[in-house]
Amino acid sequence: MSTVTKEQIVRWLESTAAVLEANKGYLTDLDSAIGDADHGTNMDRGFKKVMEKLPTVADKDIGNILKTVGMTLISSVGGASGPLYGTFYMRGGMAADAKEELEADDLVNVLQGAVDGIIQRGRAQPGDKTMVDALLPALAALKAAVADSQDVRAGMAAAVAAAEQGMKDTIPLQARKGRASYLGERSIGHQDPGATSSHLILNALLEVL
Repeated sequence: MSTVTKEQIVRWLESTAAVLEANKGYLTDLDSAIGDADHGTNMDRGFKKVMEKLPTVADKDIGNILKTVGMTLISSVGGASGPLYGTFYMRGGMAADAKEELEADDLVNVLQGAVDGIIQRGRAQPGDKTMVDALLPALAALKAAVADSQDVRAGMAAAVAAAEQGMKDTIPLQARKGRASYLGERSIGHQDPGATSSHLILNALLEVL
């Protein structure tokens, strides 16, 4: 598979909404250990709003669709996840401006823009026990696969595997950002909810591909 079509992007967003709804309790349980116990509820609510908005932009270009998702999340999701995931889709959308489909290099640019946006907005570094610990390895794996001339499906498979490992690698870390950082050493031994939702979102795209 050489490209990601606009239809697949729409299906990815629909699948993301379904996956976040199905994992709402799981994400909230993870967040109750080291956060405000609202990550699952917030993400589910945000993507329900996205689903309301999606039909109005489904015929627009990919950049437009993703930017609309970002703006919807920023305006409808509380906590840190609204601004962070909102920035993720906004900046990813800016990298896909006027595109009707994404080639492998375009997909790298979208994820690069999205991850850069999150790092600038949240100021998190690798090892801080945040969504960055899942997203940065995913981006690196996608870049390596594309540089190796693999197609978008193989690239996303590599990205999702790296995100899953990065997510699991947050368990022994001490949180240095966000609500979890207040717990100090008590944050050790828990999987980061943001890294978990990031893995779920990337995996939803892989499943569509």
